[in-house]
Amino acid sequence: MSIVSTEQLRCRFRGELIHPGDPGYDSARKVYNGMIDKRPLLIARCVDVADVIAAVEYGRDKNLLIAIRGGGHNGGGLGTCDDGLVIDLSRMKGIRVDPAAGTVHVGGGCVWGDVDHATHAFGMATPSGFISTTGVAGLTLGGGIGYLTRRYGLTIDNLLSVDIVLADGRFVTANESENPDLFWAVRGGGGNFGVVTSLIFRLHPVKIVHAGPTFWPIDQAPEVMKAFQEFICHAPEDVNGFLAFLTVPPVPLFPANLHGRKMCGIMWCSTADSEQAEKATKPVRCVGKAALDHVGPMPFPAVQSLFDPLYPPALQWYWRADFVKELNDEAIAKHIEHGEKLPTTHSTAHFYPINAAAHRVGKNDSAFSYRDADWALVIVGVDPDPANKDKITQWCKDYFEAVHPYAAGGAYVNFMMEEGPERVKASYRDNYARLATVKKIYDPTNLFRVNQNIRPA
Repeated sequence: MSIVSTEQLRCRFRGELIHPGDPGYDSARKVYNGMIDKRPLLIARCVDVADVIAAVEYGRDKNLLIAIRGGGHNGGGLGTCDDGLVIDLSRMKGIRVDPAAGTVHVGGGCVWGDVDHATHAFGMATPSGFISTTGVAGLTLGGGIGYLTRRYGLTIDNLLSVDIVLADGRFVTANESENPDLFWAVRGGGGNFGVVTSLIFRLHPVKIVHAGPTFWPIDQAPEVMKAFQEFICHAPEDVNGFLAFLTVPPVPLFPANLHGRKMCGIMWCSTADSEQAEKATKPVRCVGKAALDHVGPMPFPAVQSLFDPLYPPALQWYWRADFVKELNDEAIAKHIEHGEKLPTTHSTAHFYPINAAAHRVGKNDSAFSYRDADWALVIVGVDPDPANKDKITQWCKDYFEAVHPYAAGGAYVNFMMEEGPERVKASYRDNYARLATVKKIYDPTNLFRVNQNIRPA
């Protein structure tokens, strides 16, 4: 690792510059995925837009590899790099809710728990993800799939504007009227086009939701999966839930007699009132004989943070993903075959519905192309112990190889590891060429390439 002089940057920078050997360097270089162990030459922890501009210009002028870190949750560890510059936005956490306009202005370093806390006071929310420690910017730029997707669409469908620092150091706003080509591209195109320093979202009335898990013994999975697929394709849009293969963790939340048992489950979340939600979900919850059915009213931020204790930072993660249009009988059999082999308590596979409101946006209206898919599948091998790295990775790869022939082709980019340019192209389909053209306009030298990279046309 070579030494990089930062005197030129330091005179323009108000935040913290962290070098190898500095106190806190090892902590600052860590990302959510403990399997990622990279050592940047410099971490620039920005406090404002001026710091971001200075860091981008410095990295460009010194010909450094640049990674952008918001929440640090990226599965492939693309918020950091070896021997380069990490532009860390984690201190840029300002949030302003405008209840009259029904919008929220969010700093680029915020995580979704920050947003939920600010908006819940007004009885509002915007579609986000499933874990509250996930970064706002990273999740949004990849599309944004979550509990509110069927009711209110993807996160990008509720994105009104972004402020972004470009590769040449310019600070611009992108929305429907300003730089509309850039605004089209950032809605699903990831961090390819610059450093997003703030975002404005549309809010919706969401305060108390009807939510919780239903678990079945895994031998009932074929019946449950078929019933849930039929249900969710026609369910009221205010009802959502994701299907999972899981091992019941040994925590007080679940009965002791279920601890360690492999299950097929649905995690429900409905914005309907309790009576309507109970009536709507009953046909699936009554399938077979559930081992646990614990669904009821709770504040939306509680649902968003429910899995935070189970998935803290620094676990070992290996991800694979696909978009899926249909779960036919052959595919279901393959999923169950590998779902029964979950290698560790934390490992899982989730099937997220992306239909209803998300289908009402055209496949070319934003960079997110798979508006015709019904599911976003993610398979994750997870464990606290680095000694199990190979075991969880191999299980994940084997599972993916078995079910990929039944998938739609590409994947949700936020769930991808570093899988190569052809996989990126498959995930954008016929939007890729337009994305490459926009990339050439705003980042012609591909300065921002530590991402699911779109090469300039």
